Amino acid sequence: MYEKTVLDNGLRVLSSELPHTRSASVSLFVGAGSRYEDDDVAGISHFVEHMLFKGTTKRETPREIAEAIEGVGGVMNAATDKELTVYWAKVPVTHFAVAMDVLFDQLLHSRIDPVELERERNVVIEELAMIEDNPGEIAGLLLDDLMWPAQALGRDIAGSPESVAGISRDSMVSYISSQYVPENVVVSVAGSLNHGQVLGEALEQVAGWQRRPFKGWQPARDGQTAPRVALRSKRTEQAQILIGYPSYSAFHPDRYTLDVMNTILGEGMSSRLFLEIREIRSLAYDVHSGAGHFLDTGAFVVSAAVDPKKTDECIRAIRGELDKLRSAPVPETELVKAKEFIKGRMLLRMEDSRAVSSWNGGQELLRNEIRSIDDIVEAVDAVTTVEIQRVAADVIRDDRANLAIVGPYRSRERFEKLLA
Repeated sequence: MYEKTVLDNGLRVLSSELPHTRSASVSLFVGAGSRYEDDDVAGISHFVEHMLFKGTTKRETPREIAEAIEGVGGVMNAATDKELTVYWAKVPVTHFAVAMDVLFDQLLHSRIDPVELERERNVVIEELAMIEDNPGEIAGLLLDDLMWPAQALGRDIAGSPESVAGISRDSMVSYISSQYVPENVVVSVAGSLNHGQVLGEALEQVAGWQRRPFKGWQPARDGQTAPRVALRSKRTEQAQILIGYPSYSAFHPDRYTLDVMNTILGEGMSSRLFLEIREIRSLAYDVHSGAGHFLDTGAFVVSAAVDPKKTDECIRAIRGELDKLRSAPVPETELVKAKEFIKGRMLLRMEDSRAVSSWNGGQELLRNEIRSIDDIVEAVDAVTTVEIQRVAADVIRDDRANLAIVGPYRSRERFEKLLA
């Protein structure tokens, strides 16, 4: 699937040759995210991501950066998560060198201009303000804080208006110096290019970039022994419901069993939640579940948006479906369907050069290894109904349930009773 070279400075260079494509996707993965941040600079990873689009010594304005990629018909963007930041560009393969030049220019030569920093600070604070107009996002933040209270993993990735307001240029430059170092970066390329072409361009771009020590992430703390409920009282047309349980890390031996269980419960229009909550009971338009895997922990979450008058009924119905997973084996036909769903979606997604670039780069940065599609297919196919019931009992524990609600309610006591 890929070739890998580690340069003398520690930078990992990955390439996947896709002869059938006419595009090239370049992704730069950096070990920088909210889990790496101290409280007083919460949101700095996300703020840095914004600033790297505001001008470099070679391309002094945001417009010049954008035009370099859009001028060849390409697209580019970036994203910050809890455990990484990624900068990416997808271009016609004939302009692969342009994409590499622009992305490494951003990474290594951004000016962090003080005037632009103050302008962008206002933009980031406005981005945070948008959350207050999105009840679903509010519920997500409430759930994170319930599951990982008073720690980096439970914070908003973008920080708070107060923490963003306090980030200075010096602290930003210091943070970049501590995280944007060769051994903490992976460049992953996918397209109709051979490894020699990719490696040659990478060597040219990073000449002179020296090794430096870098800061690690903050481990999760988990001391939950009783159910927790968080309520944000807000006048809304729908109540937002999130029920979450601590679960498995990306390295846990049962993570793929959990993924299959999650698919059975809440992925797609033939899942149990969709059929029961939407089709049979007509309680919600949108209901689904998800399994998130971090480096040392995870989260298994069910979400729904319902009429505020039907919130209690919906929570009971969701818990009923969760109970079924613990109390009875999944029928073999349902298990087969879930496995084919996972494999099919994964294979379809990997037809895109950017997806391949992200698949390789993200795994290499976070896991220091890359599992192939065949590896994942084998792991999924090995899951049994007995294992699903065992994992359901292990994860879906009443004493570790977390319920986040956003809606027109005054007291959370009624919801605490639903988890009792």
